[in-house]
Amino acid sequence: QVQLVESGGGLVQAGGSLRLSCAASGSISSIITMGWYRQAPGKERELVARISSGGSPNYADSVKGRFTISRDNAKNTVDLEMNSLKPEDTAVYYCSGFIKLYSGSAYRNYWGQGTQVTVSS
Repeated sequence: QVQLVESGGGLVQAGGSLRLSCAASGSISSIITMGWYRQAPGKERELVARISSGGSPNYADSVKGRFTISRDNAKNTVDLEMNSLKPEDTAVYYCSGFIKLYSGSAYRNYWGQGTQVTVSS
């Protein structure tokens, strides 16, 4: 009923930039929060950045000043601009959305399939 589709991952050298995009589609009534998480090999999934429907962002300390999250409520999309990338940013990046369906009575979290970001040193 809901799909979150990410795009924009890839391989980049340290110091480079990438832009991730995510589009949510389906029988969506409303979305409160959209965000990006990442999971590196052998590590737990962690929050990278999230943004409220009102546009207020939150960032992990490790990406503050380097990453910027933005959102288009009309299109149900969320982007992550990543600058000054470091090898430790290498991970699978997942889009998430806290979404209520037209057919549902409660919000729940949905995930995209993930996109690989690899930063070479």
